[in-house]
Amino acid sequence: MNTTGKSHHVHSMNISRYLLLLLLVLASTVGDGVLSRGMKEIGEITASRWHELLFAVMNPWVACGVLLLVVYCATYLSALSWADLSYIMPATAFGNVLTALFAKYLLHEQIPITRWMGISLITFGVGFVARGPSLTVIPSTDAETIGLGSEKSRS
Repeated sequence: MNTTGKSHHVHSMNISRYLLLLLLVLASTVGDGVLSRGMKEIGEITASRWHELLFAVMNPWVACGVLLLVVYCATYLSALSWADLSYIMPATAFGNVLTALFAKYLLHEQIPITRWMGISLITFGVGFVARGPSLTVIPSTDAETIGLGSEKSRS
């Protein structure tokens, strides 16, 4: 990287971006939860029953889960277009907390204390990430060096 300029961080968050992150987390959490419910209805998929995966989407819970995970993927791609991966991944890790709550109270799974301790650590870490900058900006001279320059500089 060219050393003539230094990169700096900016806070690029606004209400619509926070709402997009919320949608991302909820789509992932609910999508994983309903997908889990649907697959439990289908039963264990083994090597001899692999073909049943082809028809798994006929189960309404699986279909809904897949649709929600497509929404998750689209919002994740969008988020990566305006924020650093090192911001998005930890910021959306709060979904792990919601997923555990979904599993406990809606799927009636037993969650051991060690897992709750890990979930608490995740929650604490999310607080640190959310307060930090969301985007690293590379000055134009550095951006051009690594091929990220503007269209004008490419002409």
